[in-house]
Amino acid sequence: MAGGKMKKDKQKGPRAPSNHYQGGVTFHKSKGQHILKNPLLVDAIVQKAGIKPTDTILEIGPGTGNLTKKLLEAGKMVIAVELDPRMVLELQRRFQGTPFSNRLKVIQGDVLKTDLPYFDICVANIPYQISSPLTFKLLFHQPAFRCAIIMFQREFAMRLVAQPGDNLYCRLSVNTQFYARVSHLLKVGKNNFRPPPKVDSSVVRIEPRKPRPEVNHKEWDGFIRICFIRKNKTLGSIFKQKNVLSLLEKNYKTLQALQGSQNVSLSGNDDMEIARLGDESMEMDDGMDDDMDMECDEAEGEGEVSEFKNKVISVLKEGKFEEQRASKLSQESFLTLLSMFNKAGIHFS
Repeated sequence: MAGGKMKKDKQKGPRAPSNHYQGGVTFHKSKGQHILKNPLLVDAIVQKAGIKPTDTILEIGPGTGNLTKKLLEAGKMVIAVELDPRMVLELQRRFQGTPFSNRLKVIQGDVLKTDLPYFDICVANIPYQISSPLTFKLLFHQPAFRCAIIMFQREFAMRLVAQPGDNLYCRLSVNTQFYARVSHLLKVGKNNFRPPPKVDSSVVRIEPRKPRPEVNHKEWDGFIRICFIRKNKTLGSIFKQKNVLSLLEKNYKTLQALQGSQNVSLSGNDDMEIARLGDESMEMDDGMDDDMDMECDEAEGEGEVSEFKNKVISVLKEGKFEEQRASKLSQESFLTLLSMFNKAGIHFS
């Protein structure tokens, strides 16, 4: 153009590949698909897993197989459970025709609904929304495995390893540590994933206790659930609440009636109705139970204090637990108190 400089049209080059893609596969954040892209981190996870050449490894959420390859190199066999059929296809393509193909078994399905086969070690980079149910599914898996190395959201991981007195110590901490030894291995920044999640992560090691604690699982869960209604309130205050006393008294009377009947076997009666606080199972415990929505009125009542309430409070006083708080109690203390309640005929499941 005369009298001036001609503007050159900016030519749009090829768009840079989005970090939501790998190998032609789109990752969906809404499904919790965050693929590890840092090879050093992958190596560190495999190294900390302590995999033996004879081990069968369960991998949950293998994605496109970055971690799977390292697991195949370290162990005897990898069983990969993947929900997304696109990822399953990508995984099969990646290892087809390689020496690893006959040592990789891919199961397409929801891991929470899948009957898991035998395995020695579990390694998982999971969608964070299944963290709690998956943790307890693994803890109750039989036969017991050696250990699990799992990537969790940072705060969830910190709840798993929290100790009495820690701010994050909660029902999740108690339940998990009751059934397993739990240790924090690695902090993982969100930029180590493609696409990056909104929060940082941590790798945790979980080793099931052997032998498994000899306790009725539902009884333990019902007891811990009540203790953590308000974790910073005294147990004396919690066990004086109307709804707690009502629930426990109902159980007490039901069990008394059953034990008084010669024709009913307590252990074999599937129709026995025992009250439990709330309708969530232990497997759905996410640890966010510090302020459960409960009616907190104490059962002061009018006139005489009930005989059953006296029975409950006497147990707490005998063990010097009345002024104790769940947020400060150890596993041993919880077990001691549960045993004392049971000896007094007070049950939680």
